[in-house]
Amino acid sequence: MSFPWAKHYEPKHPAMKWLDERLPLPRLVYNAVGGGYPVPRNLNYWWNFGFLAGLCLMIQIVTGVVMAMHYAANTQVAFDSVEMTVRDVNWGWAFRYAHVNGASAFFVVMYIHIFRGFFYGSYKAPREMVWLLGVVIFLLTMATAFMGYVLPWGQMSYWGAKVITGLFSAIPLVGDPLQQWLLGGYAPDNAALNRFFSLHYLLPFVIVGVVILHIWALHIPGSSNPTGVEVKQESDTVPFYPFYIAKDGWAIGVFAIIFSVFVFFAPNLLGHPDNYIPANPMSTPAHIVPEWYFWPFYAILRAFTSNFFFIQAKLMGVLAMFSAILVWFFLPWLDRSPVRSGKYRPVFKWFFAVLVVDVLVLGWCGGAPAAEPYVMISQLAAIYYFAHFLIVLPLVSLLERPDPLPFSITESVLGKDHEVPLVSPSTPPPAPASEEVTA
Repeated sequence: MSFPWAKHYEPKHPAMKWLDERLPLPRLVYNAVGGGYPVPRNLNYWWNFGFLAGLCLMIQIVTGVVMAMHYAANTQVAFDSVEMTVRDVNWGWAFRYAHVNGASAFFVVMYIHIFRGFFYGSYKAPREMVWLLGVVIFLLTMATAFMGYVLPWGQMSYWGAKVITGLFSAIPLVGDPLQQWLLGGYAPDNAALNRFFSLHYLLPFVIVGVVILHIWALHIPGSSNPTGVEVKQESDTVPFYPFYIAKDGWAIGVFAIIFSVFVFFAPNLLGHPDNYIPANPMSTPAHIVPEWYFWPFYAILRAFTSNFFFIQAKLMGVLAMFSAILVWFFLPWLDRSPVRSGKYRPVFKWFFAVLVVDVLVLGWCGGAPAAEPYVMISQLAAIYYFAHFLIVLPLVSLLERPDPLPFSITESVLGKDHEVPLVSPSTPPPAPASEEVTA
């Protein structure tokens, strides 16, 4: 952190001083989330979800490691090993339901974190790298979640793996060999299950590594804020500890209450009942759907129903599904508005609201059967989704007239700023003193 008023770590206890001289880990923590990290004083509750995302990742790793101790990556016993963990292992049901519902909680928190970034322009300079690494984290989490859904080897696990890996067969020339190479055979079996288990165990630690880079990149320019105005002076900031540690602690308490309701009272509410049926390659479920957090992208995949010249509908659906996320990589350059926060963008905020509704509609269609009117609604919603990022956002950033910005974060919070004269950024600088002119 480059703010000159950031406090320096000074260990007081001899043991901590001894440790700091040999392994400055306490110093690193102090500068990351302690008094050594000044943050804007106007962060609202939407900024709690970054901290909660880290908490969810830790929950998934801890519960996942325990689950892995009792899991057998073999198609003959995988389903039974999961059920045995729930029924015969001490507190196995708690770890199982915490892990399953933890995945849903992780995606809820990440979606809110991402859409907060959309609204407040968190992807704009100088935080492009923070945003790009965040999109990488989301992609890795999606891959990890998909492979984790396959491991219980229920009906939806098997047929989900069959459908998703079948998407690679849409690639011309190399599609079928690529699918067989990924699966280790012609259909999901022991080889695929072993590979998915290995990668599902490995990828969370890769995500932790990218999260560290994400936080590291964040600490170079400092945190964004709801106003979108950069920090100008010490009065614009407060130390992360104790102010935001206390605020995050309150958010953790609320999160823990909601999470506990799902784990202890409705553990299967978000799962599909067909996944409590052992996988049967000879019986196809009437309606194959992924977990709810993939539904918006699944709806885009199914929105393409006709071939376009020599391009198959299946291939276009696959390309559109992946492009729906990859387009986020280009947001820093698609949105050219000089104002970061949607709070001061009167036109942008309305289109943002339409985008939120559009994604909810896509999610609703993704969980519905692949029939009318859901397909037609998916097509219309998919058109707006891409139009929002590729057409609406660039045009709005060019044509919109933003509301006036406050001079500083302090002024946005208190309505006045005692340390710096309240002048508009457009006001010309004061004339030099007569001595300087003479010199």
